[in-house]
Amino acid sequence: MRRSVVRPMPPHSLFILALVSALLSAQVPALAQLVPIKTVPVAAGDQFLLFPSSNLAMGGVSLALPDTLGDPFANPATGSRLEEDIFFGSPTLYRISNGNGSGRSLPIGTLFRSGDWFGGGAVSLQEIEGARRNPWVFTRFAWDPGPPQILSEGSARNLYAFGFLGHRFPDLGLSIGVSGFWADLGAVDGVDLLYAMSQRIQQSGHSSDLRVGILKEWEGDRSLELLLLRTKLRMKHDVTYMDLVWEPIAPDTIPQPRWKDRVEENLDYTDTWGAHMVYRRPLNRGGWVIGWSLTGNWKDHPKIPNYEIQNIPRDPGNTWAYGLGIGLSKSEGPSRFAVDLVLEPIRSETWADAASDTTTMKGDIIPAGEKTVENDFRFTNALVRAGGAVDYQWATFRAGLQIRSISYDLDQFNRVEAVQRDQSESWMEWTPSLGASLNLPGATVHYTARFTTGTGRPGTNTRWTDDRALAVAAAADFILAPSGPLTLQDARVTTHQLAVVVPIR
Repeated sequence: MRRSVVRPMPPHSLFILALVSALLSAQVPALAQLVPIKTVPVAAGDQFLLFPSSNLAMGGVSLALPDTLGDPFANPATGSRLEEDIFFGSPTLYRISNGNGSGRSLPIGTLFRSGDWFGGGAVSLQEIEGARRNPWVFTRFAWDPGPPQILSEGSARNLYAFGFLGHRFPDLGLSIGVSGFWADLGAVDGVDLLYAMSQRIQQSGHSSDLRVGILKEWEGDRSLELLLLRTKLRMKHDVTYMDLVWEPIAPDTIPQPRWKDRVEENLDYTDTWGAHMVYRRPLNRGGWVIGWSLTGNWKDHPKIPNYEIQNIPRDPGNTWAYGLGIGLSKSEGPSRFAVDLVLEPIRSETWADAASDTTTMKGDIIPAGEKTVENDFRFTNALVRAGGAVDYQWATFRAGLQIRSISYDLDQFNRVEAVQRDQSESWMEWTPSLGASLNLPGATVHYTARFTTGTGRPGTNTRWTDDRALAVAAAADFILAPSGPLTLQDARVTTHQLAVVVPIR
């Protein structure tokens, strides 16, 4: 039997790094159906904030206050609440401070209702700019700052397509809808930071999201929303590194240092199955409405890339995530107020498989394919969303706040070195929002501004400072086992969306 010894990884590197990109139908209300996962306070941009929403500027409240404009993109059955056919465009811009990336998108689409049938579709063109960094390059004489490196060729193009169709059964008070979302991805925001020491990275792939929704409505404004979903991510990263090698310029000459390209191909696959339920009913007095929600996700990570210097394949992992929520809303005259409280218990396991028979520090053999490192995450996350709106003549003014509290315990066991380690981390992310709507003749204009703080570009407090220690990814989920206490370089995410909604008469 062939034996091999896996060298201990440097203290500043990770034992497990798993990227799970759960791509939704790309707007804030849809986040209720998929429970996001983070183990580091990553400043991720609003790449998938594409479609218009009435409640976006109110902190994204959704449990007790329906969003007639935004809900069909999350649950296709809610399209039956449409009162008229509309055409919309919702250009969106976001920027992460300190040169950590930006994005611009232009979605256009339509929502319609014809008798008991309803549906709609949208397409979007997007440009993503990667993070701007100034890496240090080793020369034959000293460590010198090199020229700014441009990853993903400076910018990349993404294309998105969304469509849904549904039917209402008025005698039953029942609506059923199906939707599909497709993204042709030239880049996912933040993946350039996954390979912080690379010379360049070329991304390619796609994401898909299929949903089946049911809406049941009773007399007295009671309603029940059910949703089943299936999302898939398939990405490839072609990463180029510059290696310093010693090679003779000519035969029989002294070897000289030279920089040589090395290209690695990494695959990133994630599959998610989910179910979501929301029940709303009015209370007995004063325009109050209460809502409850229950969410369940199972995420399978069949292929995780090898990031940076980690030469042991990062293989499967899985996650069970849940959300339990309650919401209240109050509507009286021209004003509305709503608040959501959501508790998110999550259990996630990731591991590394031995590429070949591996000898442990005790002399035992771990057969090829068996686990060498195991990570067990236990999360107790909480989410608070609150917002209000007031109508004044031909305008509506909105404001809100979203607070996400993330707390987890990590148990890590390295079978090669027979070492067990525990770590606990927690932080809070704050997202205030402001917005206004203008009811103009023939059109309605919605403007929303969001600002997210409490996140940034994280690292670990280790002996050496190395940006590779905690690689960064985008979208919703970040599952990686830090090698030490977390540090944070602050970064703010600023997002602006201007949605123009034109009734089709």
